[in-house]
Amino acid sequence: MLLARTVPELRAAVEAARAAGKAVGLVPTMGCLHEGHLSLVDLARSRAAFTVVSIFVNPTQFGPKEDFARYPRPFEEDCRLCAARGVDVVFAPGADFYAADASTWVEETAVSQGLCGEHRPGHFRGVATVVLKLLNAARADVAVFGRKDLQQLAVIRRLVRDLDVPVEILEAPTARDSDGLAMSSRNRYLSPAERAAALVIPAALAAAASLARAGERDPAKVLAAARARLAAEPGLRLQYLELVDADTLRPAPAAEPGRAVLAVAAFAGATRLIDNLAL
Repeated sequence: MLLARTVPELRAAVEAARAAGKAVGLVPTMGCLHEGHLSLVDLARSRAAFTVVSIFVNPTQFGPKEDFARYPRPFEEDCRLCAARGVDVVFAPGADFYAADASTWVEETAVSQGLCGEHRPGHFRGVATVVLKLLNAARADVAVFGRKDLQQLAVIRRLVRDLDVPVEILEAPTARDSDGLAMSSRNRYLSPAERAAALVIPAALAAAASLARAGERDPAKVLAAARARLAAEPGLRLQYLELVDADTLRPAPAAEPGRAVLAVAAFAGATRLIDNLAL
């Protein structure tokens, strides 16, 4: 496995792979890899013979009071996991990945509104900008993102469509631990008591989805079922809970299976967790 620190190093490796007739798959990450990330690697490798994993804690998607400084960075362990999973290149640029006088940004203005976008101003501008930079650096044929980050996935799909980026975006299902909690690098922040509280999040989504599958179509009633479960857990602080259309992320007019998605963000202690579940 090659470790590339600069865009020219990455492109040299990619161009050699292309010359050998290999398609290129990209898995953008911020490191602190877990089985969820590695499932993205597996999907990329199933669709491309040459796989790049980027590891870059992107400063432009963190707010001033968020956890950029303490975000876990177990780089050597991440590289070991990538090598064991058959990754061809780890791309780990430094802070100079952005020019010192960088003045160009990518901003999506529809699906980035609401949900996390409402509570994390500037977050998706940072995400869209760094993802476009990574797609350009790797010149990937396919790029893989997880469904847990529902709004991020929607933003990236719009970016690729609207700017005619020649890459196929693949969606990987949300990876969950055996207890049902959606895998996240931030889960390591949780104390045992906070993790127990966090387990109410997937349970609440499942209860609401079960109601919809039983025939309930009123969004208010479906949301109320989830909200009641969440409110009963004093260790959680709800930030948002919404039922949205799967494509537009606007409020869904009906709890329609196949169209509507429950999306939630909540704090367990100081740790912000997100999750979603299609009806």
